[in-house]
Formats: sequence, C-alpha cells, structure tokens
Amino acid sequence: MGHHPVTKPAARFVATHSILTMDARHPYTAKSLVDAQDMHRTVMSGFRGWVTDGDPDARAQMGVLSTWSVDLKAGVLVLVVQSRVPGDWAGMPRGALTDKPHVITVDRTFHTGDSLTFRTVINPTHNRQSGPPASDRPRGRRTAHTHPDHVRNWFVRRLQPPGESRKAPDGVIRIGATAKEEDLAVRMLPTVTSPGPHQGLRIVRAEIRGTLTVTDPDALVEAMAQGIGHGRAYGCGLLLSR
Repeated sequence: MGHHPVTKPAARFVATHSILTMDARHPYTAKSLVDAQDMHRTVMSGFRGWVTDGDPDARAQMGVLSTWSVDLKAGVLVLVVQSRVPGDWAGMPRGALTDKPHVITVDRTFHTGDSLTFRTVINPTHNRQSGPPASDRPRGRRTAHTHPDHVRNWFVRRLQPPGESRKAPDGVIRIGATAKEEDLAVRMLPTVTSPGPHQGLRIVRAEIRGTLTVTDPDALVEAMAQGIGHGRAYGCGLLLSR
C-alpha cells in the first residue's frame, strides 16, 4: 500500500482590486478627504446597478471594502477598493484621476502554514460599560482605542492560534492566522469625520503591518472577504496581503 500525501487544508480567495490614483488637490478628491461620508460615496460610485438603489446592505452584498492613503507633498491620494464584482470608474470626474484605474483580479489559494506580509487599517473599538455590569443593560458605549499598545492588543485578540476555533471564548471572530506580537507595527492615523447630517461620525483609525502565518485558511479567506472590525463603510477593515 502506497502512502497518501497528507494534504494541507486550503481555501481560495477571489476578488477584484481597483487601484485609483487621484489628484488630492482636485475638488472631488478634496471633498472625499474632508468628509468620510463623501469618501464612502466615491468608493460606492464604481458599483452602480449591481443591487437595488438604496439597499441598506449594498456594500456588504458586493463585498466592497476600501483603504486609502494620501501623500500631501506629492498631492496624490491612492484609493484601493476590493469587491466581489468589478468596479466601473468611468463616471469619475475628469481630472480627479491622475492615471487610468488599475483593476486586477486577485485569485489566491492559502494553505495552512503559509506566511504572508499584510497591512490593514482598522477602527479599533471596544464596548465600555458604564456602571456595574447587568444582564439587562446593553453592552455599553463603543469607544475607540487611541493608544498603539491597545490597538495592538485589539488585533492580537483576533489572531487564531493553531487548533483554536474561529470564535474566541469572548465572542471575538478570529482571522485564521497568527503573528508574532512583537513584530506587529502599529501607526495611529488621522481620525476621519463627517460634517453636516453625520456630525457624530468619528472613525478612529490605525494601520497595522506585519507577517501572518495561516492556521485556518477558511477563516482567513472569510476575514479577507468580509473585512475585520467596525468602520468598514469608511475605509477600515480591509486586510491586504502579499
């Protein structure tokens, strides 16, 4: 009898990535920079017609996640949009884009034990109880971590050691990979807000970079497809890896 090779668990991730290089000084881009709600509209403008207009979970249905970074010296904003359906950016105002949109299909298979470098921008929130805990009280107010160490802990709680389940004992959904805590680089980013009708909107953001080792490929693919944490409509939660 021949030996059968042991196959490692694997999972496949497929998505579209649109990379948009925009003129940060153009009024259209400038508006997105000062208003998180406007940035959300800019991102969603590439996906008209896939779902009914005004559908409350349109973003989730199309798997739209985004992240952006701005180089003020160069006057350039780079917006990366991930989606389950292809984005169409023909409706962008002339002059807002400094280059043709770069749209690629990502098709990757992850195996247990694979190592990948990653970066993600997160909205690191926790529920803070007011007063003593009580079974009939809601979970408390969602508050953001603003200290890099607390942000790192937020992310570490979502790591999934080998053999551990996707859902942590405290209910946190894990990301199917592990990392060396001390190698995670954390950088606090400017908070994004929205004036006007969304005045209460404040999204605290932090960037995390490092190396992940895959422990549960299915869980990792789910985290990559759905995003992690809160603020996913506002440029947080997209896990980019290479």
